[in-house]
Amino acid sequence: MADPRILVVRLGSLGDIVHAFPAVSGLRSSFPNSEVVWVAHPKWEFLVKTSGLATDVWTVDTRNWSNVRSALRRIRMHRFETAIDYQGLWKSAAIPFLARIPRRIGFSSETVRERGVPILYTDRVRALTAAHIADQNGELSIRAGAQTPIGDVNLRVPDEDEQVVRARIAKEGIENYVVLSPGGGWRSKCWPVERYGSLAAKILEEFGLQAVINVGPGEADLSAAVIRAAGNAQPLPFTGSLGQLMALLKNATAVVAGDTGPLHLADALGAPVVAIFGPTDPARNGPFRRSGIVLRWEGAVTTYKRGTEADESLMHISVDEVMNALRGLRAAA
Repeated sequence: MADPRILVVRLGSLGDIVHAFPAVSGLRSSFPNSEVVWVAHPKWEFLVKTSGLATDVWTVDTRNWSNVRSALRRIRMHRFETAIDYQGLWKSAAIPFLARIPRRIGFSSETVRERGVPILYTDRVRALTAAHIADQNGELSIRAGAQTPIGDVNLRVPDEDEQVVRARIAKEGIENYVVLSPGGGWRSKCWPVERYGSLAAKILEEFGLQAVINVGPGEADLSAAVIRAAGNAQPLPFTGSLGQLMALLKNATAVVAGDTGPLHLADALGAPVVAIFGPTDPARNGPFRRSGIVLRWEGAVTTYKRGTEADESLMHISVDEVMNALRGLRAAA
């Protein structure tokens, strides 16, 4: 029997796509001759392609109905046997449903974030035994017939991006560096910027390493605040393409970040990480490779409610505690 044609749906975002990679890797290792097409938002096409896990990447912007209709026509014409929705939202579940794919696999009502979504699936997986979201994604791959739930992930950073970043860093007289990523989708997950600034100063003083600040879209204010708090340490703000961010993270001595996309991307690239967690649960959303150090106050209360101020639990994680974690990474290197 021929391997099935499989449509993978994971539209975004950065960290969530990274956490879907191991499950799709398990799928590909089980069906090496299958055509596996990944549907993603155009913003993340490059990221998915760096994984090498999909035979092709098709993009769709769910806010553009004309674009959605074109994508649905393309999917229908391809006659996929199976679709796996690793996202579990109405907008992701609707794509294989409206494309009339006969077998549609997704999470059951106990697992999905948006009520009612599983009605669009033919196979509903109750993923309650696995703690980490990447392992839960693997249970969807198993339902599709995969022999192993997860597999290895090897992201490929283009040489040109490595060269651009290397030149930019060298121009500033920097050889080795620590990346600080103070931003995040929700401010309630973010460690205070003043502490990132103090951390940059201590890193320079003790390790002789310059801090480089990863600055995402709309985060210029965070970068400026870190620089002010760092005083004479003068950390370097960094903006660039996704490929350049990957190169920056991959070659860092260490990466310090909260529960954000750059943290999970750094972990997938094999960079040593110090992950600062507050309201979200690292057992579910932490670095999947588990090779770094996760800091979370023991009294933290888990919630996924988005807030505009740093969660109170983050105030219990001191600069000295993060420095101790960095010392541990350096000792283990």
